[in-house]
Amino acid sequence: MHHGTVPDTAAPPTVPTTVLQPGTGPVRSSRYLPAEADQVLWGRLPSGGDRPVVTLAPGEDLTIDTVSHEGLLPDQGSDPVAFFGRHGVPPEHVLADAVAVARAGRRHREHDGPHVVTGPIGVEGAEPGDVLTMTVLETLPRVPYGVVSNRHGRGALHGEYPVDGRTVSVFADVVSDDDGPRGRIPLTEGGDRYVRFPLAPFLGIMGVATPGGRLHSVPPGRHGGNLDVNLLQAGAQLHLPVLVPGALAYVGDPHFAQGDGEVALTAMEASLRATVRFDLTPAAEAAQRFGELAWPLVETHEYLVPTGLDPDLDEAVRACVRHAIAILGARYGMEPHLAYAYLSAATDFDVSQVVDLVTGAHARIRKADFADVR
Repeated sequence: MHHGTVPDTAAPPTVPTTVLQPGTGPVRSSRYLPAEADQVLWGRLPSGGDRPVVTLAPGEDLTIDTVSHEGLLPDQGSDPVAFFGRHGVPPEHVLADAVAVARAGRRHREHDGPHVVTGPIGVEGAEPGDVLTMTVLETLPRVPYGVVSNRHGRGALHGEYPVDGRTVSVFADVVSDDDGPRGRIPLTEGGDRYVRFPLAPFLGIMGVATPGGRLHSVPPGRHGGNLDVNLLQAGAQLHLPVLVPGALAYVGDPHFAQGDGEVALTAMEASLRATVRFDLTPAAEAAQRFGELAWPLVETHEYLVPTGLDPDLDEAVRACVRHAIAILGARYGMEPHLAYAYLSAATDFDVSQVVDLVTGAHARIRKADFADVR
C-alpha cells in the first residue's frame, strides 16, 4: 500500500549554468530515463499495447529528460540548431536529443500532435481500479531559453491571431535578477526593452496509458495527458486512475511558465529534467480516498485541485464542480449540498487551458479549511 505524501516545500527554479545535455549534469534519482529518439513518442500517447521502457516498484522515483517540441516542428524548419541559432543560441547550447528527435521525424505531420512524450514507465502490480500518484520532486531547466507559439488558429483568439495566418514563435530567454530567474520577452520586435515574468516550471503532460490505440497527444482526458495545469510544479502530485496493467505512465510538454488559460496556444515551452515518484493506491483503499476518480486530481501541500474537462468550457467548469463535490464527500464525508455551498463561498475555480481541443478547469480547495475535521 503506497500513496506517498505531498512535499512541504519545493526548491525554487534555477537558471542552468550549463546546458543539461543527455546524460550530463545533476541526476537526482538513482535511475535515469533519457529522451532517446528511438524510444520517445512524438505526437501520440502510450497505449496498453506498448512495452515499458523502464519498470519501477511502487514508491520508487525516476529522473526523466523531457524535450520541448518548440523549435523542432515543420513550421519552424524541423532544424532546432538553425531555429535557435537565429536567436543567438550557439549549436552546443541546443539539446542533442532535441536534434535527434527532429532528425528522426517519427511523427505524422497531419495526424499526430506536436508533443514529445517520454515513457511509458511501468509500475509493478498496478491494475485497473488502482490509483497512480505521480509526485513531482524536482524540475531542472535544461536550457536558459524557451518559445511561446501561436499557430493553427487554435489560440483563444483564433481567427484574429496569428494576423497573417502563419506561425508566430516568440523566443523567450531566461535571466537572473534580485527576484531570481525570470523569463523575458521584448516589447517590440528587435527592441531592447523587455517584460520579465517569474518562472514556475512544470510538466504539461503527465498521464497513464489507455486501452486500444495510441491517443493523439493534444486532448487531455481521464488518462491525464496534456492537462496543462500549472500547479503541477515541484512538490505537487497528480492522482490518476490506472486504466491498463502496469499503468504505463509518461511525461512531456515541459514548460518554464504558463498563465491559466494558455491563451496563445502554447506558453513558455522549454525542456526540463524532472524527477518523479510513482506511488500506487490499491483499488479498495482508493475508493475511500478518492471516491470514483472521474477526472485527474492534482494535490499540492496547500490545495486539493479537482479538474474538469470538456470541449465546451462551460461543461468543463460544471464537470470540475461535480468533481469537487465528489472529492469533498470522499475525503471528508461532506454532504453534496453543503459541499456545493462551501465551494461557492470559499473556492476559486480557474481555467487551466482553452487551447487543447478539450478545455480544462480546475478548483483550488484549501486543505487548511478542513484541518479540524476528524
